[in-house]
Amino acid sequence: YTRGTVTAFSPFDARADAEALRKAMKGMGTDEETILKILTSRNNAQRQEIASAFKTLFGRNLVDDLKSELTGKLETLMVSLMRPTRIFDAHALKHAIKGAGTNEKVLTEILASRTSAEVQNIKQVYLQEYEANLEDKITGETSGHFQRLLVVLLQANRDPDGRVDEGLVEQDAQVLFRAGELKWGTDEEKFITILGTRSVSHLRRVFDKYMTISGFQIEETIDRETSGDLEKLLLAVVKCIRSVPAYFAETLYYSMKGAGTDDDTLIRVMVSRSEIDLLDIRQEFRKNFAKSLHQMIQKDTSGDYRKALLLLCGGDDE
Repeated sequence: YTRGTVTAFSPFDARADAEALRKAMKGMGTDEETILKILTSRNNAQRQEIASAFKTLFGRNLVDDLKSELTGKLETLMVSLMRPTRIFDAHALKHAIKGAGTNEKVLTEILASRTSAEVQNIKQVYLQEYEANLEDKITGETSGHFQRLLVVLLQANRDPDGRVDEGLVEQDAQVLFRAGELKWGTDEEKFITILGTRSVSHLRRVFDKYMTISGFQIEETIDRETSGDLEKLLLAVVKCIRSVPAYFAETLYYSMKGAGTDDDTLIRVMVSRSEIDLLDIRQEFRKNFAKSLHQMIQKDTSGDYRKALLLLCGGDDE
């Protein structure tokens, strides 16, 4: 079951695709259109088969060839599409915490939106691929309440969804209200524990109850009472509890809104959600931003990069 825009291509012939890609990159000039058409219309598992056929037939590494033939954003997008799904998130996190400065945006986006099972998997892959402990790496690069909430999310021990206990809902809502609106200074720890460990269905009820008690959406309180990286992470967690597709719709919208485009975010989200829930993301986008994702990409990008993104997007929602 998938709500992705990219599904398995049929009839699929890995060797024929490998040959077409080789031809597109051989000799003078590169046929970008063939490359982007093939890679956006095969799913990740098929792309891995193409890479393996490419090596078998030509003794060449497909990703290396793509890197030498393409440039700029199109190159980044095609190389991202070729990254095995299994390591995609671990790789993004690895690059978010290496070298000078940490990319908090990437840590926030991935750790707020992935399920507990996905986070467990990311930690295992990180250890296998990079021979390092992800939690150690992240704690080494972050601090304060922001770090603590990341560590809670990394434990991937959110309560499983089950029957919701209304008494506990009331209690959590009251605790958050006292920690946020009523208290001089905010008791961030209460927010971290409750938002990081309770089940999704429980928290959705807590947010409703919070609104009833305080007259505010919990997002408004977080916005007023916290700031910086902690605020962004708390908000991302709340939005993902409410709706992961709506969170990504908003992430995509702000990656393109205003002057300049945050292409790294645009590429990361389009690629990572293309086989999961991009259809739902498109729906939320249309509903919340009075235009379609397709229209916004059309307006905000250009050239073959735009063509490839529109193919991934997979259609317009009038």
